[in-house]
Amino acid sequence: MTGSDSPPDSLHLPSGVHRTVRPGCALLRLETTESREGVLDGAWWPRSRDIAAELPELLSALTRHLGPVTRVGLDTAAWAGLPTRIVVDDRVVHIDSFPVGDDTVLITRGDRDLFSLLVVPPNATPEAARAAMAQAVRADNISRAEQILIDTGRGQEPSD
Repeated sequence: MTGSDSPPDSLHLPSGVHRTVRPGCALLRLETTESREGVLDGAWWPRSRDIAAELPELLSALTRHLGPVTRVGLDTAAWAGLPTRIVVDDRVVHIDSFPVGDDTVLITRGDRDLFSLLVVPPNATPEAARAAMAQAVRADNISRAEQILIDTGRGQEPSD
């Protein structure tokens, strides 16, 4: 063990969360101070790569917790039909294309408050998704999204 009497709890989520983690779900660890230490602020497990179907629900949930979201950064190669803006809850949210990879989404609140979320592949197994999301929301996480997905085995179910 490294400096602690108890083993790390990296693959466990708070009690009861395992039952609710499913495609279409987002887990957030939001620290809105400048001293945010973790690499990621949360995780999102979309049901598909159809951005028009997936993004509005995520942005509505984020708006309830963060306030108005102004921008979203996504990798255009990872999402079908990436628009330049979307209207969510009667607000226009601009969508920027960044080469961040298919494993990350960047959320901007206001002018400069940036949140980074792990994107779990839509076809991930529930066990792999839970493990990846649990790691992403740890306050002491130092792994980037791509590494978390590698470490948790991606757990992709075979395509039909």
